[in-house]
Amino acid sequence: MYETRAAPTRTLVLYPVMRGRWKRPRDDERALEEAVALAYAIDLEIISEELISIRQPKPGTFLGTGQIKELHGYIEANEIELVFIDTTISPVQQRNLEKGLDAKVIDRTGLILDIFGARAATREGVLQVEMAALSYQRSRLVRSWTHLERQRGGLGAVGGPGESQLEIDRRLIDERLARLRKELDNVVHMREQHRGARRKVPYPIVALVGYTNAGKSTLFNRLTGANVYADDKVFATLDPTMRGIDLPSGRRVILSDTVGFISDLPTTLVAAFRATLEEVIEADVMLHVRDMSDPDSAAQSDDVLAVLDELGIDAADRGDRMIEVMNKIDLLDEEAKTVVTEQAERREDAIAISAITGEGLDALLDIVSRRVWAERQVVDLKLPVTAGAAISFLYSHGEVLEREDDETEITLKVGIEEVDLARFRKMERAT
Repeated sequence: MYETRAAPTRTLVLYPVMRGRWKRPRDDERALEEAVALAYAIDLEIISEELISIRQPKPGTFLGTGQIKELHGYIEANEIELVFIDTTISPVQQRNLEKGLDAKVIDRTGLILDIFGARAATREGVLQVEMAALSYQRSRLVRSWTHLERQRGGLGAVGGPGESQLEIDRRLIDERLARLRKELDNVVHMREQHRGARRKVPYPIVALVGYTNAGKSTLFNRLTGANVYADDKVFATLDPTMRGIDLPSGRRVILSDTVGFISDLPTTLVAAFRATLEEVIEADVMLHVRDMSDPDSAAQSDDVLAVLDELGIDAADRGDRMIEVMNKIDLLDEEAKTVVTEQAERREDAIAISAITGEGLDALLDIVSRRVWAERQVVDLKLPVTAGAAISFLYSHGEVLEREDDETEITLKVGIEEVDLARFRKMERAT
């Protein structure tokens, strides 16, 4: 018996260099490198990668007639099967390009959806990706979706005699989406139950956010001793992972590693992954991990903040919750490293680190400790051994740091929010 594998798809990667009012804020060469990295993320065989100048996108084909003719000759000569164009194109532009180039064409949204589909591991992740992909395909319907009929469980007829194939395909997608939403609601409900259980154990949530490949999973592994998959690839991890860690102050927190962000993240994915990113929305502290060795680090930071804005976490909401983690300083030369380190030292909400070497991690944990304790106070309390309800309240709403028991009373040192301490005092007075 011999294992057979399909040969990798021969691919041409195009990054449109937009001119005039369409010009994008990124470095073109660096953006082309990211486009290639996206293609490699699903193991496409890159035959060629090119910058292609676009003065004004054509409504029907995006590219000009001369460009399509030139590319068609190259595609035919090199037996290219797939053209990845690193921008968002309309369904009409995609279909016309496929006819003109005589090859399959995929845009940025389609490729990112393929990557997410290949990488999603949890049930929730799989459901979210399929929903996003169906929503994307619904507007295109390049191929027939009637194979979905087999998943309908015999509910209803395929369609009346007057129903067109396009209408059938669209209806089948809508029905599939409805079932997926129902399944996802159940999964999200279960996640909310788990989150509710964590709230009863009052550990603050510290969420890692950042551009894909910024080093979040490497930092997560370094801080927790876990073995979360980390690789020099975009979207190396998709599904959130959570671990408890002890800070230098003795305070225990839950550290959450989340999906990496990327420029022009498809709107369908922002919506679909909202449940996954709820750990970020509810986090007490957000660590915004940046790759300071990347020339586009500033633009990547803007992209991350833009996605957070879409999730409803605007600048006012981020406020004191966000710490900027300037990662990968080990990859900088001495001069650049000094500049980044001094920049971080002038700020209270930033720290320069290397997740690989461990440099700066102690200082990072100190900053996190100060943030999670900012709204808490430590109090010493003496309670009679019979005050079971009061002691239970302190364990469920605060963090008991020290405890001493004798025959008649219990001495506690407790970290607790001011509002909960007020509730405890009211409970004391009532008894």
